[in-house]
Amino acid sequence: MQDRTVAQAHSPAGIEAVGTNKVLKNTYLLLAMTLAFSAFTAFLSRGMAPINPWVFLGGFIGLSFLTQMLANSAWGLLAVFGFTGFVGFAIGPLMGALMQSSVGAELVMQALGGTAAIFLGLSAYAVTTKKDFSFLSGFIVAGGIILMLGVVAALVFEMPTLRLALSAGFMLFASAAILFQTGQIVNGGERNYILATITLYASIYNLFMSLLHLLMAFSGDD
Repeated sequence: MQDRTVAQAHSPAGIEAVGTNKVLKNTYLLLAMTLAFSAFTAFLSRGMAPINPWVFLGGFIGLSFLTQMLANSAWGLLAVFGFTGFVGFAIGPLMGALMQSSVGAELVMQALGGTAAIFLGLSAYAVTTKKDFSFLSGFIVAGGIILMLGVVAALVFEMPTLRLALSAGFMLFASAAILFQTGQIVNGGERNYILATITLYASIYNLFMSLLHLLMAFSGDD
C-alpha cells in the first residue's frame, strides 16, 4: 500500500498536482504580501494630494507591463512590489479622505467586504470545481480593450453615466479574470506565480474601486 502511494506521488499526475499546489500556495502568499504592502503605502499617502489620473493610468500600465517582462527573473518580485506599492500610494489620498467621515468609512468597509466575498467565492469555486475557464480569454481581451478606451473617454469627458457603466464593466471583467487565472493555475496552465499574482491583484483592485465607486454614487457621496 505504501509502495503504491509512493508510486502515485512520483507519477506524472502526482508531480503535476504537487506543482499546481506549489504555484497556488506561492500565488496566494505573494498576493497577501502585496495587498499588505499596498495598504501600507496607502497609509503613507493618506494625507497627500491625489495623483493626476493620467499619471496613475500611465504608471499602472507601465509598471504592470514591466512586472510581466521581469516575471521570470528575481527582479520580478521587486517589480510586483513596485507596482502594488504604486497603486496603494495612488489610492491613499482617496481612502484618507473617505475615512475621515463615518459615512465614508462605512462605504470603504462595505467595498472591502464585498470585494473579499466576491474574490473568495470565485476563487473557491474555481479551485474546488477545477473547471477550465479558458473560454473566457476572448471576453477578457476584448473587454480589457473596450474598458481601457472607456477609461480614456471618461478622463477626457465628464460623463457620470459612463463612469458608472465602467464600474459595472470592471466588476464583470475582474470576476472573469479571477475565474480564468485561478482556473489556469489549478489546471496547470499557469506556472509563474508572479504573473498569477499581478493578475489577481489587479482584479481585486478593480473589484474594490468599482464597488466603492458604485456605493458612493448610490449613496450620493460621489
